[in-house]
Amino acid sequence: MARILIVEDDAATAGEIATELASHGHSVRIAEDGRLGLQLATQERFDIVTLDRMLPGLDGLAVVERLRSAGIEIPVLMISALGDVDERIAGLRAGGDDYLIKPFASDEMAMRVEVLLRRSSLHSTEPAFLRLGALEIDLIQRRVLLENVPIRLLHMEFRLLEFLARNAGEVVSRRIIFEQVWGYYFDPGANLINVHVARLRKKLDRPGKASIITTVKGEGYRFDAF
Repeated sequence: MARILIVEDDAATAGEIATELASHGHSVRIAEDGRLGLQLATQERFDIVTLDRMLPGLDGLAVVERLRSAGIEIPVLMISALGDVDERIAGLRAGGDDYLIKPFASDEMAMRVEVLLRRSSLHSTEPAFLRLGALEIDLIQRRVLLENVPIRLLHMEFRLLEFLARNAGEVVSRRIIFEQVWGYYFDPGANLINVHVARLRKKLDRPGKASIITTVKGEGYRFDAF
């Protein structure tokens, strides 16, 4: 049984989500606005949050951004009537783990929750650190050290670095990166990967040495250990 926080201002939608998740044996709690949702998510232990995009008090983007800024990595399923590509990208870029468009089928919502819970459970059984030469990645605290110097990364920069580091020495395609890091199965055509790779290179590459991330033309990217 998982403890799930539902942040949703529409009572009917909140009830639909709560009823479906409770039928799967989960314990649910509802917050009717963004400020209360943020407060509960930071003060209590939940296994996952379903988060409406448009909320009174504090909107969903602000909620997830503040959670990630506070180092809280609880899985977040964003739910919104705003379904165009730019809105989905904004939600995922802010730190959401998945994005579901209203109106939705209750069983699909429940399945997405199960996938995020399963992914989170798998991560909890993995090593707490990744060490590659002079680079150390703390997977619990979500911190990065390079030659014992802290490197500040944004949420999606960290996720991309973690994925590439876990596959060090292997070429991974853009499609796989989008699936595993951003959680969707299409290329949004917004240069997301290029921008994030460029940021990682700027923060981690050392003068006079080859970049830690190699672009393999026509194939993808390869992370090279220090």
